[in-house]
Amino acid sequence: MKKTILAAAVFATFVTGAAKAEETSTHDVTFNAALTSDYRFRGVSQARLDPALQLGADYVHAPTGLYVGTWLTNIKWIKDAGGKGSNLEWDLYAGKTGEIGGGFKYDVGGLYYYYPGNEVNPNANTFELYGQIGYGPAYFKYSHALTNLFGAANSKNSPYYDLGADFDVGAGVTLTTHVGYQKVKGAPNGSSYTDWKIGVSKTFEQLAGLTFALDYVDTDYKEGFAPRSPDGKNLAKSGIVFTVSKTF
Repeated sequence: MKKTILAAAVFATFVTGAAKAEETSTHDVTFNAALTSDYRFRGVSQARLDPALQLGADYVHAPTGLYVGTWLTNIKWIKDAGGKGSNLEWDLYAGKTGEIGGGFKYDVGGLYYYYPGNEVNPNANTFELYGQIGYGPAYFKYSHALTNLFGAANSKNSPYYDLGADFDVGAGVTLTTHVGYQKVKGAPNGSSYTDWKIGVSKTFEQLAGLTFALDYVDTDYKEGFAPRSPDGKNLAKSGIVFTVSKTF
């Protein structure tokens, strides 16, 4: 808050500090950064089983639950799919969270996956609407593509179902569980698949608030349908993913 009179600014130091605290609780802006051994999206490596650096920012208006955010990561899957263009994924999203009653929470919004300069045909850029219901540590989320799904032809209206739960198991350790199903409309049988993950994470305040996570991920992609790298690596195979992240 700007003051036009110096004396008033000095006199109101305490009040101004309280106002800033109130503003922070009303308008919450956070940033996040992560380094991961492999960027897995719905069970499939987006970085050819190599490390990825990820950065993001979020704004939340606490009284209404409205939020907007952005997130970036390096990728390699567009080139692996035979396309040309950027090695960057840039996500833009907005939505609203709130309480339904009886302990239930909701989260609804839209997410745009943007791949600058991609030359995949059809275009790889994808827009999904999503809705999530949560209760305690558990949630169910449904995502629906209003465009073709990540460059797959005739795949508009493809759904993704996501069921998971995060449990506090003590000593600051969180156990994460997830199972999802990706239906790819207009694609041959075998293109749709199930993925799952189980992992643990812990934040260490004595290490500058860094969070360390270790996850086991896998899919049931049928033989011959799993996406592969140019040198033949199965990008949907089971694997361990290690991530170090921080929110500030």
